[in-house]
Amino acid sequence: MTTFAKSVRKYEKLCRANDVPPETVMAFLVELSMKERYNLYLHYEEEMPEDLEKRFDEGMQRILNQEPMAHVLGYSWFYGYRMIVNGDVLIPRSETEELCAHILSRIDRYFPEGEVECADIGTGSGAIAIAVSKEEPRVRMTATDISADALKTAVINAQENDAHVSFMAGDMVRPLIDRGCRLDVLISNPPYIPSEEQMEKSVVDFEPHVALFGGNDGLYFYRQIFRDCRKVLKDRAFMAFEMGWDQRERMSALVEEYLPEARYEILKDMNGKDRMLFVYFNLGDDE
Repeated sequence: MTTFAKSVRKYEKLCRANDVPPETVMAFLVELSMKERYNLYLHYEEEMPEDLEKRFDEGMQRILNQEPMAHVLGYSWFYGYRMIVNGDVLIPRSETEELCAHILSRIDRYFPEGEVECADIGTGSGAIAIAVSKEEPRVRMTATDISADALKTAVINAQENDAHVSFMAGDMVRPLIDRGCRLDVLISNPPYIPSEEQMEKSVVDFEPHVALFGGNDGLYFYRQIFRDCRKVLKDRAFMAFEMGWDQRERMSALVEEYLPEARYEILKDMNGKDRMLFVYFNLGDDE
């Protein structure tokens, strides 16, 4: 056996040699220790329990082979909620948590009373739909995805987080159109990576391509939503999207082409990158 500290130092060195962020080591060990109800920080210089050491070594070997830590654990944390993740869904990212925070603040601002009809298009793991519906009890949330396997994971996540979300199978906005839904808020984090863009091995090899790539310019799914959104939105409504950090000019042109009557804004994430698009219909700055 070895001490926690010695094992962490060993794997941090191996991570640097294998192009894996060294902070992954401590993050992974903390998650394993929490599972075992073992206080890592009180025993950091002591020997690791044998069963914990075995699980840590096995997991770190997978991580050193570029497998995402979330897949090794089988879950990821999003907005304080634990989400099951696997090869059928995209691992939720921290910038998407920022999107949820902005959505919630705008729901409070523009729809301060009564129920709020929302839909998350291309829900994947269900992370956005679950977080928003849990944080704002007035929300009635619907979530769609074309992948039946992704929806299975999303349903489990909703159940485990006691979230009330209605799931629909189908392509983008189509299930909502078919059911005559009318929304106050439409949310989507669609695939927005251009199909020819080079990606990290840990992303390309382990995450679903259908949730990553958005055509030649990355905007294919935004065009679909912009084309169809007025069929499901109420007169007063807004849409919220995650977007690529380098897509500001193209996204602005797209909104102005498809939705010239709308007001829109592009927000930066905590790293100062353009990552969120909000589109408003009959919701003025003074409301």
